[in-house]
Amino acid sequence: MNTTRTLLFAISALSSYAALGYRLSQVRRSWRESAYRTLVVTLVFQCLTFTMGAVAMGSDSFLGVGNLAILLMHLSAVAFCVSAQIILLRWAAADEAAIRKARYWMITGVALNALLVALFFLADGPGRPASDFDGTDRPLVLTYLLFFVVSQAVPCVTIFRQCGTYARMTDNVSLRQALRLLSVAAMILFLYCTARAVNILTGAAGVDIGVWQVAASVFSAVGIAVLSLSLTLPSWGASAAKLLEWASSYRSYRALYPLWRDLYEASPDIVLEPPGTSVSDLDYRLHRRVVEIRDGWRDLRPYIDRGTNGAVGPDSGTSEESRQAFSEAAQIRQALHAKRNGTVPDDNADTGDFEDRDTDNFTAEVAWLTQVSVAYSKLGDAS
Repeated sequence: MNTTRTLLFAISALSSYAALGYRLSQVRRSWRESAYRTLVVTLVFQCLTFTMGAVAMGSDSFLGVGNLAILLMHLSAVAFCVSAQIILLRWAAADEAAIRKARYWMITGVALNALLVALFFLADGPGRPASDFDGTDRPLVLTYLLFFVVSQAVPCVTIFRQCGTYARMTDNVSLRQALRLLSVAAMILFLYCTARAVNILTGAAGVDIGVWQVAASVFSAVGIAVLSLSLTLPSWGASAAKLLEWASSYRSYRALYPLWRDLYEASPDIVLEPPGTSVSDLDYRLHRRVVEIRDGWRDLRPYIDRGTNGAVGPDSGTSEESRQAFSEAAQIRQALHAKRNGTVPDDNADTGDFEDRDTDNFTAEVAWLTQVSVAYSKLGDAS
């Protein structure tokens, strides 16, 4: 079990150091911002907390003092929670009320740490077995541990309650996502506090809950990983969103290729520029591909037999939109065959659009044509 807990401490420490390293890479352009400096301090305390946790798991003493690593871990954790609360206030507003609340949290944090130091030495913390800090019936040690858990649980509750309100107040999309992710982290870390309290109280009562003791470490590692993401999201969220948007456009661009290729072969004049493989100007190329598919389809209008709905196979799906996409794809395939043979149906259609479908924006247009292209490919595979 100690090996598992040590591994979870290491995961928490690594995610904390990764977040700190990422934020420190922005120090030149952001150091003058007070919110940035507060965030860096928060991440430093976060790193120190789990570094000391890993040290405590590996040795009973630090700098020659018994259980000192445990005390430093707890003091850093209190400072980290207070700093996280302050950074939330900085994100939400920079008015006088936020400054007063930040001072209140700083004073509270200093007082809590002073209390923990006093209780630690009054309980002869350096001389106690390290296992006592997992749960014991010694009154002073038990009081110390319960104060520590409360010092962690209260900020989790306040952060969770405030994140929803602050997220609705901001127009910054990345910040709003960060606040929502921070609320998730606060909820997971509150579960850590609950599990930690159970460990302490069952230890004090002499009850062995076995492997369930590791639940607190699991919640802690997951919560810190989510928290590290939330504290860095405002700086990389926009870039990640652009990357995801580019990836989505690229998938659509590739999915449209089979339909575009056959329409281009039937009507080469629809292409404005010679086809290429570069995707450096993907947005432009996707727009061109959509326009060229529409133009190629219009060239097929005289060859589309409206007297038939096309061969819609068993893979057409159950939704009306999916069936329509397969119907359109089948008619396009029939029309291409008719054009190659020079056959003009008596009941053709030389006006209108895909079943008169009128999408109201480019994104909807791409989504619809992608469905038609995918259906077109499936019909080709089945033939």
